[in-house]
Amino acid sequence: MTDHFRFAFIVGAPRCGTTTLAGFLQQHPEVCFSAVKEPHFFSRDEFQGLGKQQFNQLIEEEYLERFFGQCSGTEKLRAEGSVTYLYTPERMAPILERWPDAKFIIALRDPLAMLPSLHQRLLVTGDENITDFAKAWAKINDRAQGKSIPRSAMDPRWLRYDEAGALGKHVDRFLAAVGRERCHIVLFDDLASDPERAYGELCRFLGLDPWPGTKFGARRANKTFRIGWLQRLLKRPPKAVRTVLAGEKFRTREKKLDAGEGRAITAVFAVRKRLLDWNKVSAKREPLDPQLRQAIIDRMRDDVIHLSRVIDRDLSHWLGGVPEANPRATAALSV
Repeated sequence: MTDHFRFAFIVGAPRCGTTTLAGFLQQHPEVCFSAVKEPHFFSRDEFQGLGKQQFNQLIEEEYLERFFGQCSGTEKLRAEGSVTYLYTPERMAPILERWPDAKFIIALRDPLAMLPSLHQRLLVTGDENITDFAKAWAKINDRAQGKSIPRSAMDPRWLRYDEAGALGKHVDRFLAAVGRERCHIVLFDDLASDPERAYGELCRFLGLDPWPGTKFGARRANKTFRIGWLQRLLKRPPKAVRTVLAGEKFRTREKKLDAGEGRAITAVFAVRKRLLDWNKVSAKREPLDPQLRQAIIDRMRDDVIHLSRVIDRDLSHWLGGVPEANPRATAALSV
């Protein structure tokens, strides 16, 4: 079974500009974006082992109707932005079967900037409870063994910051799984320095004409919170009250399709939003501790070099300067 419309997936990595790229496509009148930016549908564990017919029925009922039911059917492209897909390339096979011309956008960023930003984001979402990034980084080996995992963490794999930042490994695996020709790489460096050019290149890759009314700029400011337990309660509440306290996006992913929102739930959502807004404050960008900075460089250096070769881009300025991460320079030296 295939569909007449085309699909594009912004697959990650997290904190690398995926929200900005989604914002570009959400503004385009010929694109219908998913009801929530990150459905995470195809990376969900509970779908593994289902037969093709059963899974296709789930795609119809739990993916297309739930997340794209608002689409008119006249759009040129449907799109979504689940950053978990980059880390589960083996689960992209149903996408390729259903939409053989599907395309994937991969956003990448220097780990020295990406990983502290990811840590801050996981604090805000309630998945992380160690407020000091150096201490959280020191727990990666324990967390690889299932230790020191907060009860509120929805997916403990994100707490492996070294794994989340191993972009060379994950991009290599993803390209091998879906095909390099289906993928478009966007470096955060390029997105920040010239968003209009990055947008134009994205549109050309997707077969769209750039929309002249597109507004450019960062989509998500760096935020933190006043009270940690309140943030975790509202973002990652206990299962007994999760369908209400977790908010509208969670409800969109999980509720029965024919279930409406009663006055009580709507009122709870409004109170929840006011509490989250009150608890939200701007976060200052603090420089990395020199020891932590060096630890990240030592851990991620080989992966950055690998990534530079996989995508054939000069990343020598990443990690504070890695000359070997310039494929052309190293190739010239080897001649």
